Amino acid sequence: METSKIFIGYMIYLPITIILTYFVSKTLFKNGKTFMIDIFKGKEDIALATNRLFEVGFYLLNIGWALLILKINTYQFQNTYQNLVEVLSSKIGGFSIYLGIMLFLNLFLFFRGRKKANKRMAMSSQVSRPQGPEVRL
Repeated sequence: METSKIFIGYMIYLPITIILTYFVSKTLFKNGKTFMIDIFKGKEDIALATNRLFEVGFYLLNIGWALLILKINTYQFQNTYQNLVEVLSSKIGGFSIYLGIMLFLNLFLFFRGRKKANKRMAMSSQVSRPQGPEVRL
C-alpha cells in the first residue's frame, strides 16, 4: 500500500497541532499572568516563575498528546484524498476539543487559586482585626 498520502497527512497534522498549542498557550498564560500575580499577592517574581512552569507543563502535555494520537491506521485508510481529509478533520477536531478542555481546566485552576488566596487574605485580616467596638472604662 502506498503510504504517501499518510505521510502528507502527518505533514499537515503536526504543524496544525503545534500552532494550535502555541496559540492557546500564549493566550492563556499571557492573560493568566494577572491571576498569578493576584494569587501570589503581588509577588511578581514568584507569580511569573509559576506561570512559566505551568506554561511548560501545558506544552508538554498537549504536544505529547498530539504525538500520541498521531498514528493514522493503515487498515482504515483508503488512500484517497477524501479519506485523508476526513481522518485529519477527525484528529484535528478531537485535538481541538482536548485543547479546549485543557484551557478550561487551567482557567478553573486560576479561579480556584484566586478564590483560595482571597479567602486566606480575608481570614488573616479577620484575625488581626478586633471583632467588636473597643470599650474603655
